[in-house]
Amino acid sequence: MILGIDEVGRGPLAGPLVVGAVILPEALPYPRFEWMLGLKDSKKLSVAKREDLSGKILRRARATGLGWVSAAEIDEIGMSEALRLATRRAVKSVQELHEPFSQIIIDGKVNFLKGTKLSKYVSTMPKADDLIREVSAASIIAKVARDHYMYEIAEKYPGYGFERNVGYGTSEHLKAISKLGICEEHRKCFEPIKSMVGFEKPGCEIVVKNTTAIGKKAERAVVKYLEKRGQMVIGQNVKTKFYEIDIVSVDIEKMQIFFTEVKYRKNASFGGGFAAIDTKKVEKMKFAAECFLKANKKFMEYSPLLTAASVSGDDFKVDDWVAI
Repeated sequence: MILGIDEVGRGPLAGPLVVGAVILPEALPYPRFEWMLGLKDSKKLSVAKREDLSGKILRRARATGLGWVSAAEIDEIGMSEALRLATRRAVKSVQELHEPFSQIIIDGKVNFLKGTKLSKYVSTMPKADDLIREVSAASIIAKVARDHYMYEIAEKYPGYGFERNVGYGTSEHLKAISKLGICEEHRKCFEPIKSMVGFEKPGCEIVVKNTTAIGKKAERAVVKYLEKRGQMVIGQNVKTKFYEIDIVSVDIEKMQIFFTEVKYRKNASFGGGFAAIDTKKVEKMKFAAECFLKANKKFMEYSPLLTAASVSGDDFKVDDWVAI
């Protein structure tokens, strides 16, 4: 008997990762097994068809199991380890049912059971969720279970559209994050959230720069200014080994990305702040913008623009924000 395994929820900005595990009955030429002919990759099924098949799988399969890893756990251990953990949790839940199996097929190229006693029974297969019924079934129950979870938390965290986007980074979701900030279900190690909150973990490329109190206040003032202009700030105090950027923001509707240098001056005399941005500084900004875009390819199609913001006075007023 085959134990099929597949995951759902690797790419969303919010919500858990879920792995499904299923052992189906032997398909015999009887009408009561015809439903198994409709099993395929969950992404290729309508919502109504997925719901119908998930119910049948849960009622008629020899064994089913789900392995859940929360957003907080993903932040803590990273996605690769989360996939291993969710897979092992799913398999353990099936084993507790004491239903025998002789082969394990995992969708994809990675054996997430490597290092366990079950590893020798594993075969990995790209597109298995569309080729092997047991793996298709696993993808279906995982998808439906995760979607239902996101529908439920949509009531707890209104405004993000979880009932529609189930945590994926749609335009609606990104705008909501810009307006509301993030909730407990968001993955802080995923961009653009990682840059927004300055999330630090081993392996994360972007960390928070140690700026002065005055610099931080000036940058916060510019962030508010840009948000009022309808932009979403995706990076603040961005620093790597090779470059630094004060603020990175995007205009989703216009497909533009802005790299802003913030200059503070005690007095609001014209030109004081921008005077410090010379040719050498502009070249550094260009290099930083290019590096950022290479590391964050999802923004490569956006039109880049180097900008500068001048902030002055004890009240940290934004005097001007201009293209360089």
